[in-house]
Amino acid sequence: MTHHSHAFRPFDPSRINAVDPVELRYWCSELGCTERQLNNAISTVGDHVAAVREFLKSAREHHSGRITRG
Repeated sequence: MTHHSHAFRPFDPSRINAVDPVELRYWCSELGCTERQLNNAISTVGDHVAAVREFLKSAREHHSGRITRG
């Protein structure tokens, strides 16, 4: 059996379907995070990819000790 997860594309590329395990794996790979981090981001900011991406980026910067000012 051949694994084709690299060919997966979400139905709506602007939102994350948190109930689809294949889509969760896809977004974890795309965003460079764990499923736990992804679920935390979705719980915090919703399922829009842009908001999740920004949340994860901010969490990484905070965790690395960088202080950013807007």
